[in-house]
Amino acid sequence: MAVALAEESVVGLLRSVPLFAELDDAELERFSRVAVPRSYPDGTRVFHEGDHSDACYIVRSGTFRVTRQHPDGRAITLATLGTGDIVGELAMLDGEVRSASVETLGGEGELLALPAGDVRALLARHPDITVKMVAALTRRLRAANERISRQSFQTVPSRVAGVLAQLVSEENMDGGHSEVTIRMNQADLAQLAGTSRESVSRFLAELERAGVVRAGRGRVAVLEPEKLSNYIF
Repeated sequence: MAVALAEESVVGLLRSVPLFAELDDAELERFSRVAVPRSYPDGTRVFHEGDHSDACYIVRSGTFRVTRQHPDGRAITLATLGTGDIVGELAMLDGEVRSASVETLGGEGELLALPAGDVRALLARHPDITVKMVAALTRRLRAANERISRQSFQTVPSRVAGVLAQLVSEENMDGGHSEVTIRMNQADLAQLAGTSRESVSRFLAELERAGVVRAGRGRVAVLEPEKLSNYIF
């Protein structure tokens, strides 16, 4: 019974991942049989940029940060990941080295690993699954292109407000309008928005005067999430 419940839990998690959204229960169960649960203490690197890719990972719990090393030595935050997010799938599928590093953020985290060899063998035996996953990857690429294009024309405040709105939506999955606390410092927010920490600080001060946020050390409390849309153009 415990094994059945565990498999059901894994299938439920896989079903929440957009990459697997088109798969039926039988197909999801095939992936669940090769999935390996892994736990990581706070501040642990899951993998490093340049590592050989041997698996992709789905977040079961906790928060993870994706970073990339700039040639001048700075670590640039590309994304923060929460439950249901997937990372490492491209490197796993094409066999290239990791293009970024992933580490736990703000506490212990749990991941579900899908070993590359097992996934490739599964796709080779079931081409119908491959077709569905290619379609899902194509949608993700289109969405990424649209986001990059949109950000190219946005002002700095609009980009920062957009990042805050996205982080709020990830934290506030029930769709309510209550206060949401984002546990992230201004430097990381700046990296996500593609701007400087000073610019983020100035804009947060403006939002604070308007009663939209309350900025603290290593966190931002968004008091009026719905008002962020007023700053996104």
